[in-house]
Amino acid sequence: MSEAETTRIEHAGQAGHLSVVTTTTDDGIRVLTLAGEIDHHTGDTLRHALDASGTPRPRIVADMRQVTFMDSSGINILIAAHRALSEAGGWLRLAAAGESVRRTLSIVGVDALIDCHETLRHALTN
Repeated sequence: MSEAETTRIEHAGQAGHLSVVTTTTDDGIRVLTLAGEIDHHTGDTLRHALDASGTPRPRIVADMRQVTFMDSSGINILIAAHRALSEAGGWLRLAAAGESVRRTLSIVGVDALIDCHETLRHALTN
C-alpha cells in the first residue's frame, strides 16, 4: 500500500470516538482503517471518509478490525455508501470485522448486501 496519500480524520466525543486512517493501494483502492465506535456521535466522520463523489469507479475497503461497536447509524451509513459507490461504477467491501460487529452486520443482513471478507488481504484481492 502506498503511504503517499495518507490522511487521518478523528472525531472525539463523550460517547466514544472514531479514528479513520486513509491509505491508497498502488492500484487505486482506498483503504479506510477504522478504530473505535460507530454511532450517531461519530457517524459524520465515517460518512465523510466514505465520500467518493467526483471519483470515477471508486473502490473502497473499510478495515473494521478495530471497530468496537456499531449501531444502526453505522449500518445506514454503510448502506448509503454502498449504493452511492455502486451507482458510480465502484464498490465498497468490509474487512476483518470483529465478532460483535460481524454479528450486527449479519442480524440486519448487511453481509448479504455488501461484500464482507474475513481479512483485509481477502478484501483487496477478491
